[in-house]
Amino acid sequence: MSINQVTRKKYKQSKKRNYGQPRTGTSVSKSSQMRKQEKEKRRQERIKNKKPIRRIFPIWLRIIVVLVLSVVALIAGLMIGYGVVGDGVPTDALKFETWQHIIDIVKKE
Repeated sequence: MSINQVTRKKYKQSKKRNYGQPRTGTSVSKSSQMRKQEKEKRRQERIKNKKPIRRIFPIWLRIIVVLVLSVVALIAGLMIGYGVVGDGVPTDALKFETWQHIIDIVKKE
């Protein structure tokens, strides 16, 4: 029997079973409904009694810390690149005159 024939056979069987539809002659039991109501009641109590989250490290402070660390990393990268890789004095990378000179070279005025 080929795979296609097996697939067709399973499909026909699933059509006969009527999956997802209630059987005739049966109804939803009361205990099932009560369990659902109890579950919903417990969920509502949990939501009601939930404590608000108190962050030790607030989000606004996290943003400031990330920005400060980014600036520090940028400055460190400039100094390492200019001083170590470029064989210059690392503190010169922070001077305005150095950057003005670089801009003049790029623009070729």
